[in-house]
Amino acid sequence: MSVAVITGSAGLIGSEAARFFAGLGMDVVGIDNDMRKVFFGDEASTSWNRLRLEQDLDRYTHYDLDIRAYDAIERLFARYGNAISLVIHTAAQPSHDWAAHDPFTDFTVNANGTLNLLQATREYCPEAAFIFTSTNKVYGDRPNTLPLVEQERRWEIDAGHAYAQGIPETMSIDQSKHSLFGASKVAADVLVQEYGRYFGMKTACFRGGCLTGPSHAGTQLHGFLAYLMKCAATGHRYTIFGYKGKQVRDNIHSADLIAAFHAFFEAPRVAEVYNIGGGRASHCSMLEAIDQCREITGRPLSYIYSDQHRSGDHIWYVSDLSKFKQHYPAWTITRTVPEILQEIYEANLERWAA
Repeated sequence: MSVAVITGSAGLIGSEAARFFAGLGMDVVGIDNDMRKVFFGDEASTSWNRLRLEQDLDRYTHYDLDIRAYDAIERLFARYGNAISLVIHTAAQPSHDWAAHDPFTDFTVNANGTLNLLQATREYCPEAAFIFTSTNKVYGDRPNTLPLVEQERRWEIDAGHAYAQGIPETMSIDQSKHSLFGASKVAADVLVQEYGRYFGMKTACFRGGCLTGPSHAGTQLHGFLAYLMKCAATGHRYTIFGYKGKQVRDNIHSADLIAAFHAFFEAPRVAEVYNIGGGRASHCSMLEAIDQCREITGRPLSYIYSDQHRSGDHIWYVSDLSKFKQHYPAWTITRTVPEILQEIYEANLERWAA
């Protein structure tokens, strides 16, 4: 028996991982207590996705646990022990704005929760691969110091700059404004690296751009493409925060991210860090995404504009994927932004209408 423990298993990345690794014949242990509903309200609840997992997957077992409670996490890891060959940690408080509202909860979920999982892995299954969904917000607002050029529908980096193909892992995370959310994720990110370096564990931080897909319970405070498409499909008004709506993000489909996780699981390394997103293959500005949503739905998308950008937010961020591709050359991006938006629309239209 080979066991994959997945935190945040009813969320976007967790549920995609659960389906994938169960499909490989692994027993999947899911940990999720629907904290997303606590963070963002009823519309962000992942209970519907949990029910789908339990109905669809014979190899899935769900545990309604809080990752901040080490005693409960320890008991679960002790139960499965060395049968655990993979830990995928996706559970998090993911919003800049929410973190400022409640810094204690943000930090204890993101940092202390990660420490609990690392220590339980070290104690009960030290040979397991440990995959952490970190974030590009660990770089704070340093990407905003890059030489950016304003274009008609987007900001773009100077074509002659060393980062023209994307931002690499060598960018400093120091001396920049992170937001409290970014700071708690930095703490978790460094812990994951240190457990790898200090204890020789097979750990990896995947510093994600915008992670998206049809199972994303997007809200105004988190889930850019999913929430934008929901607004387009339902007629709800969207709010653009700052940068003239020209801010650029790279977007990676959850299936492409899980394929990257699988590549690492098959050939794990110690204390690795990877920038992971859509890269140059899959990125867009806010205004460009709005245009694409209008085209897909055939409906107008109403939005308002606020001059106040979110604290620590990026003007332009595209991931340099070259390091991961060098380590795992068979992996590649398979879905572009228009394809992702089309899939989100088709998969969720009936549920949104209901």
